[in-house]
Amino acid sequence: MKKILQYLFEHKTLSRQQAKEILVSISGGMYNETEVAAFVTVFLMRSVTIAELQGFCDALMELCIKVDLKGYKLMDIVGTGGDGKNTFNISTLACFIVAGAGQKVAKHGNYGASSVSGASNVMEQMGYKFKTDNTKLQQEVDEAGICFLHAPLFHPALKTVAPIRKNLGLRTFFNMLGPMVNPSQPAFQLVGVYNLEMARIYNYLLQEKGKPFTIIHSLDGYDEISLTNDTKVITQQGEKVLSPETLGKRMVMPEDIYGGSTVEEAAAIFRKILKGDGSFAQNAVVLANAALALNCTGNYGSYEDAYHAAVDSLESGKAFKSFTKLIELQA
Repeated sequence: MKKILQYLFEHKTLSRQQAKEILVSISGGMYNETEVAAFVTVFLMRSVTIAELQGFCDALMELCIKVDLKGYKLMDIVGTGGDGKNTFNISTLACFIVAGAGQKVAKHGNYGASSVSGASNVMEQMGYKFKTDNTKLQQEVDEAGICFLHAPLFHPALKTVAPIRKNLGLRTFFNMLGPMVNPSQPAFQLVGVYNLEMARIYNYLLQEKGKPFTIIHSLDGYDEISLTNDTKVITQQGEKVLSPETLGKRMVMPEDIYGGSTVEEAAAIFRKILKGDGSFAQNAVVLANAALALNCTGNYGSYEDAYHAAVDSLESGKAFKSFTKLIELQA
């Protein structure tokens, strides 16, 4: 590792193959925590290159526990995290609205590294049991329309670095990897990023995959549609900037989408919104994210059609039914 660090300290970058080999070695426990922390810190001082990110993704996908959810074109809605905004679990809620609308979901998530409650924190708090059992995951998708894939269970490398990430408490290149390494390899992705440089990198990586995608970045720094400002939206067809009124029928204030100070608070907010008791602002934000995800599938004539499907899923109780069924299946 000393040689690698020396090389990087000279402002050199890694090839795709080098990056892959290093992350495979990290996953295998070849380096101690101090060495890994030093390696991660390099990418806090400069941007990760596309080749490096591709190599890290290659390593994770090669080592990951495979998931085969046959017969479904799956959707994932995931943010890179690390925007430091501490919103409630918008993308996870949007997943249940999408599932309630009839689009099957395989949500990939992790504990919060730089927020109070990541997707895994809130799902665990509400009774979901993390698993890698393909049969059980298949049953969840069949009956509830959604399953949850806890990243460290499927990716040994993420488990190895989890304590280091938590101690650093800063966003690292691992935040960037999460959306790219869903073991179910979903057909559709809505990916939220915390800055425009990441949007550019993801655009390159996702174009290469050749599957329908939508990348979102709120121009005031959120890694999701926040409705607190305009949102940059990037798809295979190009990019545009859309207003809160276009996406969510209204603008909201940052305090309207606060996620609470504990995991328990985050779970209470989550359940309240899913039951249909959320505030106008909370509902608007979740619906906008769910609508853009549904629109990404190409199954709707327009964004408005997708938005109406999202509203129906939440207001009719289909989204909450999807959630309750998923939790029942944990017994």
